[in-house]
Parts: sequence; structure tokens; C-alpha cells
Amino acid sequence: MPTKKLRIHFIGIGGIGVSALAKYYLEKGYAVSGSDLASSEITDALKKLGAKIFIGPHWTRNVLGMIDLVVYSPAVPEDNPELKEAKKLGIKCLSYPQALGELTKKYFTIAVSGTHGKSTTAAMIGLLLIKAGFDPTVIVGTKLREFGDSNCRVGKSPEGPRPQLGGGACGARKYLVIEADEWQASFLNYWPKIIVLTNIEREHLDYYKNLNNILKTYKEYISHFPKDGVLIANRDNENITKIIKQKSVNTTFSAIAKNIVYFFSKQSEAREVKKLLKIPGEHNVSNALAALSVARALKIPDKISFKALSEYKGSWRRFEIKKVKLANQDEKCSRPIEVVSDYAHHPTEIRVTLKAAREKYPKKKIWCIFQPHQYQRTFYLFNDFVKVFREAPIDKLILTDIYDVAGREEKQIKKKINSEKLTQAIKNSKSIVLRSTVLSAQNVIYLSGFKKIKDYLKRNLKGGEVVIIMGAGDIYKLADYLST
Repeated sequence: MPTKKLRIHFIGIGGIGVSALAKYYLEKGYAVSGSDLASSEITDALKKLGAKIFIGPHWTRNVLGMIDLVVYSPAVPEDNPELKEAKKLGIKCLSYPQALGELTKKYFTIAVSGTHGKSTTAAMIGLLLIKAGFDPTVIVGTKLREFGDSNCRVGKSPEGPRPQLGGGACGARKYLVIEADEWQASFLNYWPKIIVLTNIEREHLDYYKNLNNILKTYKEYISHFPKDGVLIANRDNENITKIIKQKSVNTTFSAIAKNIVYFFSKQSEAREVKKLLKIPGEHNVSNALAALSVARALKIPDKISFKALSEYKGSWRRFEIKKVKLANQDEKCSRPIEVVSDYAHHPTEIRVTLKAAREKYPKKKIWCIFQPHQYQRTFYLFNDFVKVFREAPIDKLILTDIYDVAGREEKQIKKKINSEKLTQAIKNSKSIVLRSTVLSAQNVIYLSGFKKIKDYLKRNLKGGEVVIIMGAGDIYKLADYLST
């Protein structure tokens, strides 16, 4: 607990990462305020915890001279009124990655990085460490039931100097588990003792431009290791093995190259892990094997690890299953359907999620409602989206409008792309996969807005289907809307 009640203001406090950090400081006894353009269940939860929340346009009056620190989302532009006012008043300002980076220097930090699987893997590691008595602080990009539907769990151990790898588990170390996001090279702000690399693919091409730049940035990131650091790496991913095998002029990276632990889909524990997991999909087996590798690096017995993994219930918007009764148009009867809410928004995530759904529901009709996330991602990965949906093992695809991410879109690209174009491209594309379950062109449609989607589902679902609501935007709200 700070001796003085320091005041921190968060700009963009409703974001999944920024809100977790806000909760961390609330639990540490700081006075927290924050602003966001729209209210949400995240801002409502922070308000209940004692944060002062400003909803609507950002105003200079939200930032007062008594504030000690301003933390802002990376999506906040430089000309944001609150950020400009804070700098004018001489208040220290840190982006979310910079602020989280400061915490990584105070804890024994385990950072999970990669294009996909960060949230699930970090959640598994956090819950595993809790089961083993390590009492970690965990900051993840999703909400966990085990954390009271929160994206942050604050350990009881106080902050302190970074401990050395080796020695006792409980008490001597203060553990922090985080997601280390690659967007705008955010993870270069972090200084972990253990890095987990789940996979590396083409993503955020508006910033990186090409895969080579992505690989170079990851290489710089893993050079942040201390000499006794440990790299937990996915051997199945070609790009990960490429950056590890490349010779480097950086002596720090050369030193940590001796401390690499690989996990891979064919390792002996994979079959047992698959049996005990409650969540479906080979990608989640890989995530669990990564968590198991971290546990072994920390000398946690496998018995504890397997028990923790078997109890993992999944997290918010990661193949989150909900039972919904969909009322008929005349409201006289209802038909139960199974709704799966999933955060997948990259072609690879979509592919593995739909594959997992077909494995879990081999005989059911599967519908997918997809909201593309960000115009730039849709533009740069357009052909990948077309291919993955055209070959998807589902029965119906409904696309809705692209989710516009404030502060991250280029006007020129917004003019070039939309969901209607993506829909037509999927319909026109020919599948090279020869199987009866591949999506047919006539079952691909575009609908704008939740109301049109709801009305269409009411008219056409017969009951017993699985409806996957997919995307990283606000599409998850559709699940609740369907039951009203």
C-alpha cells in the first residue's frame, strides 16, 4: 500500500489491457480515475471498485493538477485533449505498455507473446501458479471466472526488486504473468525472466508492413532476457524456429539461446493434456503444453499442473458456450440453440476455432456470424480471410459490418474495403478442399446490424444448431440480444 494515496488517470480505461492495469492500482490502494468514449461492462465494474469514470468525449477538465500519473491506451492519438492537458501541466505520462513495462522490472515476470493464444496461455499459467501456491499477479486480455470475471488478479506479495531465477517458490519471489502484445512493438517495453512464444505470423501489417519486420522485432524482444532467463518456444511454428536459429550479433540473445525449452504437438504429454482439457481444439492443447513447460521451468510437479489444467473452465470470448432460447417471430414458442462466443479475428484463429467447433459438434449444423475487426486487417489479410471461410467446415456464414477501431484506421483503406466485398469474394472463390462439410457459396450472406441478424436467425433457425458469434469487436453483445 502506498504511503501517499497517489492518483492515476487512465485515458481509454475501457480497453481490455488498460482496465486490467487500472484494477491492479485500485487494489494496491491508489486513487484511480479514467475516461472512455462509451460505457461497458468493464467500465461499470471499475466504477464499482471505486474508480471515477468519465464517459463521452474526452475533455481537458477530466485531468486535474493533483494527478500524479496519466496512463493512456496506445490507440489514443497525440492530440487527445486529456493527454495534451496532462503534458501541459507537467504530469508524467506513460502509454499502457510503458506503464506495464515498469511493473515487469519489479516482479519475476512471465510474459506470453505470439500472434495467437496469448490470453488463454497466460490464463492457464496464472491458474497453474495459483494452484502451486505461488500467489501471482496476473494481467490478461480476457476475463476469467476464477478471477471473479476480471482480467486482473493481484497477488498478496508486495512489489520488490527482481529476484533471480532459482531458489524458493513462495515468498521469495513476486510473480507477474502478462500478455506481451506485439502491436506497435509494445512488448519491447517489457523485461521478463520467462518468455513464452506461442506462434508468429503475419499480423498488424499496417505497422510492420511485412513478416521480416515482425521477425526482427521479436528477435529484439527476446534479447531483453537476463542471462539466466528461459525461453519457452513452440517448435511447431516455423517462424519461431527461424528467429532462434538465426545467428545474432546481440550477445545477450546468444547467451539465452542456451536456455530454450521447446514444446510441440507430438510430445509425449500431448495426448494426456488433450484428454483432460475442458476446452476443445488442438490449438488449446498447444497452449496447455506451453503452460506445462513454464511450470516445469519453475519446478512445479506435473501432478499439480495437470490438475490445474483439467480445472480450467475457459475464459470470456474464447469458445465461451452459452445456451440461448430463440423466440419465434410470433413469440409463441422458443427453440434452444447453442451459442459460442469467440474472439477470433485473424484467419488462423478463425480456422482453428471452426475446426475445433466441428470436432466438438460433428453432427450439428454450425452457423458462424463474423464481424471483421479493423479495416486495415481486413484489407491486408483479405485473401487469407476468403480462403479460410471458403474452406470452413460450417453450414452457414453471415458477415456483418467491419468493426471500426477508433484511432487505428486509415481513411484511404476504409474507402477500399467493406464486408460486402469480402462476402462476394468468398462466394466467388472456389474451394480446393474436397469434403462435403466445406461451406457452399449460397450459404454465405451479408447482413448489416444486429437487428437484421436477429430477425434472420428467428426466421431460419430450426433449433438444435450451434451459432458461433465471432470477432474482436462488439459482436459478443449479439448473444445477449438474441435472447431478448
